[in-house]
Amino acid sequence: MMKPKVESKECIVQGIIETQHVEALEVLLQGLCGVQKEKLKVHELLLKSGSNLGTSSEVRLLCSLEQPEPVWTVAHIGGALKGAASDQVSALVRNREDSRVSSNALRFFYALGYKLDHELLRVGFAFHIQRTVRITVSVTSVHKIPKLHAIDEAVPVTPGLQLVEVSAPSTSDTYHEAVAAISSFSEFLAPLLHLSKPGVTTGVVSTASGAAGSLMSRGSSKGALS
Repeated sequence: MMKPKVESKECIVQGIIETQHVEALEVLLQGLCGVQKEKLKVHELLLKSGSNLGTSSEVRLLCSLEQPEPVWTVAHIGGALKGAASDQVSALVRNREDSRVSSNALRFFYALGYKLDHELLRVGFAFHIQRTVRITVSVTSVHKIPKLHAIDEAVPVTPGLQLVEVSAPSTSDTYHEAVAAISSFSEFLAPLLHLSKPGVTTGVVSTASGAAGSLMSRGSSKGALS
């Protein structure tokens, strides 16, 4: 008997931080993760299906521009956990499948009847750390692209603020462990920013300036963790 397919899920929390405090956050993350940061420059295209496909769907094409040659990925982001199960966890839990694709992917989806909804450019960095699950922390400035594919003309959506995301992969059976891991990790970042489910507005924290000043005055990731 074939086993049922296990759905891949993503557990994620988000927050915002003032750009002036991003360097302090980087110092803190360097100390917590103990690895070098990964530079991010991602061109994101949101595509929505046309009426010819019968049911409404959307995909995100992600093109990493930090590589010698652009690397394309298609992300299928599905429905989120709802109801009582969702209320009991502190992160958003949603279906997600990522697949590497060729540079012809955009043309392929256009041929299927998908239409471009909007484009974004995300510029920043990420850290990865292995706890009970692999946690990714990304810090990016989100830019809108005013004209079709005009990446060089991208302008910040929220000048002076950057988006912080803490996420971890999971399955239908393991999302509780993943949520617990990112919630525990997020506590280390609490002096600099609030993290919550995407869509929940929390704003900047009043302790950010003091915490950032303390981190920077110590001058090293070792000091940030002492």
